[in-house]
Amino acid sequence: MKLAPQGGSGMDEASSDAGREKAEEIEMAQNGGKRNMDKLSHTSVLLRECVEALNIRPDGVYVDGTLGMGGHSLEIARRLDRGGRLIAIDRDRRAIEAAGERLAEYRDRVTLVHGNFRDLSMILDEQGVEKADGMLFDLGVSSPQLDDPERGFSYMADAPLDMRMDVSESLTAWFVVNKWPEERLRQILYSYGEERYAPRIAAAIVRRREQAPIDTTLELAEVIRDAMPAAGRREKQHPAKRSFQAIRIAVNDELGAVSQLMEEAADRLRPGGRLAVVCFHSLESRIVKNAIAARENGCTCPPEFPVCVCGFRPTLKTVGRKPVFPSEAEVEANPRARSAVLRVAERV
Repeated sequence: MKLAPQGGSGMDEASSDAGREKAEEIEMAQNGGKRNMDKLSHTSVLLRECVEALNIRPDGVYVDGTLGMGGHSLEIARRLDRGGRLIAIDRDRRAIEAAGERLAEYRDRVTLVHGNFRDLSMILDEQGVEKADGMLFDLGVSSPQLDDPERGFSYMADAPLDMRMDVSESLTAWFVVNKWPEERLRQILYSYGEERYAPRIAAAIVRRREQAPIDTTLELAEVIRDAMPAAGRREKQHPAKRSFQAIRIAVNDELGAVSQLMEEAADRLRPGGRLAVVCFHSLESRIVKNAIAARENGCTCPPEFPVCVCGFRPTLKTVGRKPVFPSEAEVEANPRARSAVLRVAERV
């Protein structure tokens, strides 16, 4: 199930998604099948909550592992003095170029790095940083990537099947769709997209590609839609939404990257340093939640033992009684924030 903000519901989320998708369909119809890029703007999700969670010191060292358009990084940089430092990482070179302009005023304290947050320890070593005072990771695909039809992330515009966050990587959505065996397709659709019609969709993809390669996003969306029963096509969200999510996650190994990140991040924080992670779907949220719990309550001794003898020492503690969800006002202003959840932990 998708995580929803307090006071929301799955039906509310579906309605919001359906309404936004319909508006996008109308806009693209009016613009020859393309989004109006002049209208695109990026709003950082849970911006105030994330920055406050880091408990920023002006002379501290911080990491924004998902730079994107630089909204979070800008607010962090504004709170640093010349003795502070922000290392901002992104696997998308276009994002680094765009955010670099936005952060130009603070380049004396900001270091931009093209890389993957799964390589956090290596990046910090290369930057000469042993420990950081805080880290922020806003997981998933960014709005600019979704909104740029040429990137092939969207089922709402026609584009080559790509979906790479880092275009220097070799694996594309085209290869996944046209070359992976049916069983592997079925597995990722079910596991990464939580798509209950995964067997039907995987079989339909294989049948179609035997006739001719599936080259574009709209071709794939059509195959997915046609493979679903009538009940599935009547759902308020787009029929291809879950499948596109699954393929995107597979192309970018998003869950593997999150798992590796959560294994390393705590060890690169100073005592008292904060780790803040924003998740947008249950799969990555589960990884983050379990990783924090393992660092906080990982004793393996039998419950009947009076004292711990396994040698476990906690390295993280959860900050706040519950995860943080976007407010109703934020969701109203930015519907893509609806499924966001922020988890915060502190190094001990």
